[in-house]
Amino acid sequence: MEEKLDVITIGESLIELSSDVHLCEADCLKKYYGGDALAAAVAASRAGSRVGFITRVGEDVFKDYLLKSWRDEGLDISQVKSSPDPNGIYFIARPEGCKKEFAYYRKRIAPARLSLEDISENYIANAKVVYASGVTQSLSISAKEAVASAYKYAKNNDVMTAYDPNFSLQITTPETAREDFHAVISDVDILFMSAKYDTTNILEIDSLENIMKNIWDMGVSIIVIKDSNTGGYYTGYNGNIVFSEFYAHDVVDTTCSGDAFNGGFLHAITHGLTPYESTRFASIVAGLQAKGLGAIKSIPYKEDVYSIFEKGGFNA
Repeated sequence: MEEKLDVITIGESLIELSSDVHLCEADCLKKYYGGDALAAAVAASRAGSRVGFITRVGEDVFKDYLLKSWRDEGLDISQVKSSPDPNGIYFIARPEGCKKEFAYYRKRIAPARLSLEDISENYIANAKVVYASGVTQSLSISAKEAVASAYKYAKNNDVMTAYDPNFSLQITTPETAREDFHAVISDVDILFMSAKYDTTNILEIDSLENIMKNIWDMGVSIIVIKDSNTGGYYTGYNGNIVFSEFYAHDVVDTTCSGDAFNGGFLHAITHGLTPYESTRFASIVAGLQAKGLGAIKSIPYKEDVYSIFEKGGFNA
């Protein structure tokens, strides 16, 4: 039996091309990679977890770059399969003093080929927690089936499950997001939600207490609601709700910071921290990530996060 995995994430990867000037003015773009499930995987791996990533990679000029990058991150990619479809791509610019620019191309891409055949019960059973998102479900009908299957395998083998709707009007509608949410929620143990996007568009409930009670009644054990209006996280567990402030407020780029938070949380919860401690740990991960540029490039490493967490440092 191979060494047990701490975390498995399922989802897309995309090529990131970025600039610090307006895209229309950029003569050169910096290449990296992104994707919400991949960002969570990298965040958990850099924190010290053994992480598996399940996706489909396109057989184009970026294939070798992506596979090498994932191996270099320490990810187990034994379950990654290739597809003749291209890899997705997005362009992002962060001009100083201006609104972030974003262009997203993810139709008919390789990860949309994710299906039931990509999910191995033995592989899922060898993990502590399995994570996917509404973004993964939005890729295709077969990807929705893959997520549902992974969660069923997890429940059958006493493996924790985690889910983030990660709602965005760029990729789905409120109606479809609600359908996708309710299709898996009965098999979810840990739920991450954004107060700005997820709870308003999917649950349509305003009261924090009612949101928590409603989700607990669905069988979810741990809930983390990210609320930019109050500047922190609400962690609901065992009937109690605890508020934790964002680690950093002087942020540079919040692209994928929520996904980095999720990866940090999954690392912490699988390494013996309580849900409330896991939120504090993950807040540091997300805060440090948001102080840099790039979705995944700026995700911090174990030493930096633990040095702050163990000293109790906060609000840096």
